[in-house]
Amino acid sequence: MTSFTHLLAPGRIGKLELRNRIVMAPMGSNFAETDGNCGERIQAYYEERAAGGAGLLIMGVCAIAYPAGTAEPYQVGVSSDDFLPGLSALASRVHKHGAKIAMQLQHAGKNAVRDMAEGRPIWVPSLPPPTKTDMMAALTPEELGNFVSSARRRDGGAAIRVMDKADIAQMVEWFAAAAERAQRAGFDGVEIHAAHNYIIAGFLSAYYNQRDDEYGGPLENRARLLMEVLAAVRARVDADFPVWLRLDAYELRTPGGITLEDAKTVAVMAAAAGADAVSVSAYAAVTEGVAFTEAPLVQQPAGFLDWAAAIRKEVDIPVIAVGRIEPDVGDTAIAQGRCDFIAMGRKLLADPELPNKLVENRAADIRPCIYCYVCVSQIFINQRVKCAVNPRTGHEADIVISPAATPRHVVVVGGGPAGMEAARVAAQRGHRVTLLERSDRLGGTLFFAALAYPENGRLLDNLVHQVRNLPIEIRFNSEATPELLRELNADAVLVASGARRAAPAIPGAEQDHVWSGDELRRLLTGDRADEIAKRKLSLAQRAMMKAGSLVGVTDSTAAMQKLSHVWMPLGKRVVIVGGGLVGLELAEFLIERGREVCVLESGPSLGRELAIVRRWRVLHGIQQHGGQLLTGVQVSSIGRNKVSYVTAEGATVEVPADSVVLASGAEPDDSLARSLTASGLPVSRIGDCEQLGYIEGAIRSGMLAGCEV
Repeated sequence: MTSFTHLLAPGRIGKLELRNRIVMAPMGSNFAETDGNCGERIQAYYEERAAGGAGLLIMGVCAIAYPAGTAEPYQVGVSSDDFLPGLSALASRVHKHGAKIAMQLQHAGKNAVRDMAEGRPIWVPSLPPPTKTDMMAALTPEELGNFVSSARRRDGGAAIRVMDKADIAQMVEWFAAAAERAQRAGFDGVEIHAAHNYIIAGFLSAYYNQRDDEYGGPLENRARLLMEVLAAVRARVDADFPVWLRLDAYELRTPGGITLEDAKTVAVMAAAAGADAVSVSAYAAVTEGVAFTEAPLVQQPAGFLDWAAAIRKEVDIPVIAVGRIEPDVGDTAIAQGRCDFIAMGRKLLADPELPNKLVENRAADIRPCIYCYVCVSQIFINQRVKCAVNPRTGHEADIVISPAATPRHVVVVGGGPAGMEAARVAAQRGHRVTLLERSDRLGGTLFFAALAYPENGRLLDNLVHQVRNLPIEIRFNSEATPELLRELNADAVLVASGARRAAPAIPGAEQDHVWSGDELRRLLTGDRADEIAKRKLSLAQRAMMKAGSLVGVTDSTAAMQKLSHVWMPLGKRVVIVGGGLVGLELAEFLIERGREVCVLESGPSLGRELAIVRRWRVLHGIQQHGGQLLTGVQVSSIGRNKVSYVTAEGATVEVPADSVVLASGAEPDDSLARSLTASGLPVSRIGDCEQLGYIEGAIRSGMLAGCEV
């Protein structure tokens, strides 16, 4: 077992002593109040991460010129002393738990969409080149109404202010004053945001900076604003107050943008000018939605680590690495001298206790981030950040898991994500818990979701681990009947029986090569699979499936992933009817297994249940691999080797199909809950049997039920 010796070792930035090398990465959260003050929501949010054991928290995108230069509607302000009471209270609550906290100082420059929305000119080094993006195409009409987009606002005529010398001096003063204010508020350091297309990065970039004065041209000139800001901040704060910066190693998808060589040079200049550390990130021009998952919110594991290591070779100050770095990878990177600290963002949304659990040798208990992008997608539609696997994120003050006043016997029906989360929380609160599962495994639809998107498998493993390691009685192959529940003397019954997908009334839907989503799920997960196999599979196919079961393959999502590349009861050409979350993730899954896929959606939008950023990734992947995505079509019939549909213009079109999957028509299945209620039992519905919510909804309803029972 990894001991994480290097990750958990004390560290230092300047003269600031830190208890370990785990840094909470600076993120915009939208948790401040409407006036930019730090109220209870954001104070409790940071206190939770401090109590969780991180060495350093960096409060993200604090607006130095608030409300000017802001990119989010609920951004933290640090532009006047009016903000000091909330900032000071927040710092005090963090310090109470032994953590340190820094403030990231930011002006959004050309990305200051609140300036655009509220009629203020946006400040830029020079007129930005026109941009083109297809990111809007994937949005629903409701999302478009709230979407934050610089390009869209600029088309509407937003004023642009090319900064003159007085503006540059004002920008420097804003940074310096904010840093001094951060120190007075009790913060332990400041990070100057010089990345992610914001104002300083705009000056650093040869693509966005076309000035012909001493602030443009060669890199030394383009870095002049940063050097002046660093010098002014250094002059305004105490000598031992740590100051560092965040840099882009690259501007991806940006011809002539920032390169690694630029970043190395700027890092060396900054170190010579008194910077105490450098945090290495990256940015990608959002020419299409998927670019956002290349940088800054990288999908590739440890996507920026090599760049951080390259910069570490050039400087004698600590380097903070970020970008989906797992604890074991980070520990090794520190041991090898490739970086000095590991910054985690999404991981600490999913589980604030991650550092403590590493210290306590409980890595398997860490609730994993599943990289679904629910968190950051909220920012695009002007909403508060949330986390699909941790409903308490942003609600630390009002969702509290506290001991039950009166321990009771709680019976949970259904071992899917909602049922397991409810059982876990109820058991932690001191209730006696029995979990009834009608199949021979835990996971429910999450097992199938883990096949479609492997990251979900880590969440499944975590839920199963926690349920098995709590005093929860698990009964497999158990139908929840009134007689059984009375025999168990249940004080409360939480029913998590999931959803059902009714087969649409399409001529030909009854044929053997047509699968409902439920049938495919049950076959691949082993949930009463025999009755499906007898109707749908040949003898040879059934033998293959049985062989997998006999060697235990179907008990492991990782093994099923491998087996499904070899065997899948679907032909070469697959038509999926329904372009929601299930249909699109299934399409992604099948394309990876060599199938030709066509998705037919009757509505105008695809994947509306997917978080925006995740949706961009899925749609891009399907299209990149030749999958067809059609909206506004009505399936009229299913033939032996084809599917017929009618377009919005009334034309009938045929598409070849060896197999058809019906992935539409999902609805809550509360039939069991209703029958148990009719028997006089104290029943509550949770998860998809109450309301369709998929993983996020299941975990949230399970946690709330466990807290309330």
